[in-house]
Amino acid sequence: VQLVESGGDSVQTGGSLRLSCAMSGDTSSINGMRWYREAPGKQREFVARIGTGSGTRNYAGPVKGRFTIIRDDSKNTLYLQMNNLKPEDTATYYCMAESEDAWYWGLGTQVTVSS
Repeated sequence: VQLVESGGDSVQTGGSLRLSCAMSGDTSSINGMRWYREAPGKQREFVARIGTGSGTRNYAGPVKGRFTIIRDDSKNTLYLQMNNLKPEDTATYYCMAESEDAWYWGLGTQVTVSS
């Protein structure tokens, strides 16, 4: 399974971005999918998760109410709609796909939010 993120950009506080994560390879084994982020000097942290078939969604506290995770299995694509962005959202954003016995990661896309 290969994952490629896109959509990162530089925006001002209060702006919006939509990140995409395109999957390829044997995606039939994939269950849940997640977004993580890593800011300079900080550990990678969980952002959001979506279950199989756009089921259960979970969000980290700092993004709840502002970010929405979406999956379109017909396009093998995961999205992260980010609204009301804040400077503390500045990070490299990574998508991750779960199978029964492995986690797959993309290389990330940079989001920068200026005040």
